[in-house]
Amino acid sequence: MVTAEGPSAANSNFAPTVENKNAPARSGPEGMAWIPGGEFSMGAQNPPGNDAVGMQATLDSRPIHRVYVDGFWMDKTDVTNAEFAKFVKATRYITVAERKPKAEDFPGAPPENLVAGSVVFSPPNHPVSLDNHYQWWAYVHGANWRHPLGPNSSIQGKEDYPVVQVAYEDAAAYAKWAGKRLPTEAEWEFAARGGLSGKPYVWGDEFRPGGKWMANTFQGQFPGKDTGEDHYVGISAAARFPANGYGLYDMAGNVWQWTSDWYRPDYYEQLANAGGVTRNPKGPDMPYDPTEPNERKKTHRGGSFLCTDQYCSRYMVGTRGKGEVSTGTNHLGFRCVKEPSSHAAQ
Repeated sequence: MVTAEGPSAANSNFAPTVENKNAPARSGPEGMAWIPGGEFSMGAQNPPGNDAVGMQATLDSRPIHRVYVDGFWMDKTDVTNAEFAKFVKATRYITVAERKPKAEDFPGAPPENLVAGSVVFSPPNHPVSLDNHYQWWAYVHGANWRHPLGPNSSIQGKEDYPVVQVAYEDAAAYAKWAGKRLPTEAEWEFAARGGLSGKPYVWGDEFRPGGKWMANTFQGQFPGKDTGEDHYVGISAAARFPANGYGLYDMAGNVWQWTSDWYRPDYYEQLANAGGVTRNPKGPDMPYDPTEPNERKKTHRGGSFLCTDQYCSRYMVGTRGKGEVSTGTNHLGFRCVKEPSSHAAQ
């Protein structure tokens, strides 16, 4: 069907979403929602007057272009600590953050620095310029999915929180074990929009409709102190905010989510220049980030509890993030998808 939500004046490059009419023949897997697929306008623009918000976060999400995706099932929430723990118990899997870095991967690094760990948000205790993110990110020895903030932290009592500190291969390994896979960027965005077209947020036009908090984001002066006006300081349990039109939770805020696409800032331009409607795009063949050309990066989607209009406004649907494939953080997780056929590709 054609959705009732058409493009707004602020987003005139968007055309209505046309959903597929076919429904799956069987009921869906437990904990997954049916995403009908169809044709939609993919990408993002900042609202008028806010083009500098979030470091001009939508520049790599332009131009708006038409895409078609087939229908699929998607996890209603991010994979939780409890779900990931079942995978680890069944397979004895060891995540990237739990493995000692190899000397050949870090030539010239002192041996004492080759210690297992991961990247953790470490807010400074004084005001800082926002032009250097290393002021609030640190590599912490002993940080991993069981200890997201370092060896003295724990996930005990947080079984229903999204698992974090997972590298891309960790997420892909879980998905394969579960008989699923990671979503493409196009699938993720179609699902996040929930049938709406051209809206800046997965729920509509206003960040706080009727004064209601719709996602776990950052309040206060970034990066020093999250005041928790949305009732959460830092990460929250899954599904604590309203679902979108397809019954998916936390498609904006809380934790970023891995997709299977390599990251290139010019990929949308390539698709738009090809003309027509791109069917089931799977991303570019090779990654390229001009700011770090030697890093192999996959695309992130959804934003996190650290997103704010002061710095990173990528809770806006259609905007994009990126991350080196072997690097996890305490604000990055994932969810999975599955084709309606029982013979889904892994």
